[in-house]
Amino acid sequence: MKPKATLKQIAKELHVSVSTVSKALNDSPEISSQTKIKIQEYAKLKNYKPNVIGLNLKNRKTKTIGVIIPNILNSFFAKVFSGIEKIADQKGYNVIMCISNESLKKEIHTLDMLSNGTIDGFILSVSEEAQKLQNYSHFSEIINEGTPIVMFDRIAEGINCDKVIVDDFDSGFNATNHLIRSGCKNIALISSIDNLSVGKLRAEGYLKALRDKNMPINEKIILRLDSQSHLSEKIISAFKDNQIDGVFALEENDTVAALKTALKSGIKIPEQLSIIGFADGILASRRLTPSITTVSQHGIEIGEAAAKLLIERLESKEDENPYKTTIIKTELRERESTRKTTAF
Repeated sequence: MKPKATLKQIAKELHVSVSTVSKALNDSPEISSQTKIKIQEYAKLKNYKPNVIGLNLKNRKTKTIGVIIPNILNSFFAKVFSGIEKIADQKGYNVIMCISNESLKKEIHTLDMLSNGTIDGFILSVSEEAQKLQNYSHFSEIINEGTPIVMFDRIAEGINCDKVIVDDFDSGFNATNHLIRSGCKNIALISSIDNLSVGKLRAEGYLKALRDKNMPINEKIILRLDSQSHLSEKIISAFKDNQIDGVFALEENDTVAALKTALKSGIKIPEQLSIIGFADGILASRRLTPSITTVSQHGIEIGEAAAKLLIERLESKEDENPYKTTIIKTELRERESTRKTTAF
């Protein structure tokens, strides 16, 4: 079977924009007769078949949003998707969800596949590999082709688009201060996401809180890793060799690992050790004993805000609206893993 060409392929071969190809194939008066004939004949030669969903690139009438998340097993991303779907349904939009599995290659492939007339715009959180390599050119290309993107949580600095973030630095600062006010003197940091922008910001908030209170920064109990690999062993070593009385964990799995290690070591919580962790699911907060004090990221609210931003841009009659960054405030939810705070 003869392979079918796409609008992107035709545009690339003829050194014109995707919009020019679309207009020429739809006999738009904006395109010269010579260019129309050239594009139409080439499209026929390459067996191009129009995508019925994406015939109108200018007006964007597919009423479908593409969502790309890094990890479907993460409860935070599941909650964000729930929020996106809620608003999309209210506004009459369909949602297609894809998973990058933290892969730059898959992220690029998904953007390329869906931007060929299948969807009107994207909502996404940047993959781990893209952040590690600081490779964001694929986002610029999609935006330049006229497909809007809203980034949430993990964002690409330098890419001009709408964004929804949480106050990660302030969250780290406030959580650490809460531990200090509860009487903790030797607070460990546990992070398996130090290669991600959110992990770095939370860690910086932790360090700022210690400096502001003139508390010593003990590098032996600051575990900043790029993955879960060997995390448990490092936590065990930190507990064994140091008098830790507080833990700030930057991700749900980090939180669970810290709690389990402490309990196995016979440490009483919260009498001897207070724990605060980032978690938006029920695993760390409710299904463990004792229940964990958490920084809630409000995943559903993030999803709702991202969907509203994208749909607002898609339905705007203005050609150029300024990009917006929406900041969602986190919330510290006190449970059994922390002692009561006192004035400091």
